[in-house]
Amino acid sequence: MSITPPRDEASVAVRQRLYVDAKRAAVWGLGVNFFLVLSKLAGGIATGSAALIADAVNSIGDVASSMAVRGALSMAQVEEDEDHPYGHTKAESIAGLSVSLLVAFSAGLLGLETIKRFGGDLEVPSSAAGVIAGACAVIKEIIYRYTMRVAKRLDSSSLTAVAWDHRSDAIGSGLIAVSLIAAPYVGDWGQYIDPVAALCLCVALIYTGGKIFLSTAAELMDQQADAETLQQIREIAESVGGVRAVEKLRARKSGLEYFIEIHVQVEGLMTVDAGHRIAHHVKDELLVSLPRVRDVHVHIEPFSCSYEPAAEQ
Repeated sequence: MSITPPRDEASVAVRQRLYVDAKRAAVWGLGVNFFLVLSKLAGGIATGSAALIADAVNSIGDVASSMAVRGALSMAQVEEDEDHPYGHTKAESIAGLSVSLLVAFSAGLLGLETIKRFGGDLEVPSSAAGVIAGACAVIKEIIYRYTMRVAKRLDSSSLTAVAWDHRSDAIGSGLIAVSLIAAPYVGDWGQYIDPVAALCLCVALIYTGGKIFLSTAAELMDQQADAETLQQIREIAESVGGVRAVEKLRARKSGLEYFIEIHVQVEGLMTVDAGHRIAHHVKDELLVSLPRVRDVHVHIEPFSCSYEPAAEQ
């Protein structure tokens, strides 16, 4: 049993605030994407723009992604149970991985459908489609900046994935806008601008999906925490009375939170009871000082010991 309460009220409030902010960013993304689906789809049908319709289909995937991330953040907050002794924090990382796969897969399908269009009759869409795409690009860039700011502050893999999805959409819509507005002024080449712009968007989405997949997969494989976080953990542990040094430190990120395994060295002739108390002080100090730490496992190692076992007779 811990000598001190594992967390104070301020620490608990900070931890809960992490999820509140993350959920708010996911909900904002959901609302914006739903609005853009309707706008792009209506504009694409009205103007006959394949690129705008492709962008609308991509936004449908964004709606699904935002819903998945919102649900995963709620699941990640669920406390430990008998089947999940480490909690459910990886649900947030799984959502990020799912978003990356959805982005890449949907972009691949859209690319194949766009390539098929080159075998038929191509038309130059109305320049109004470019205006709609431009407005969508501006909106997407705004929601990207907001989501990425929250993602960096919380170090959230799922929100980072969603944010980069917003950025790729903003770039794609911007390219589509420029292409469609310029199409009527480039003669016979104008009919190819729309499908080529759609293909460029698909390539960008596949690249983004792959990049997000690799970073999130590393997190799911329990990659070591960043150097700054490790140094902070080490300094807190070494500040506890009785701790002579930190021998080994492992910290893995799980969703928005961290699990720590730390080996601290104490005087070798110290009693088991005294060493046990120091271990709990280390754990309690880390939990209180770092609200994003979900749990800490402390192992005691001897720093020095003058005791020599008697030789066998």
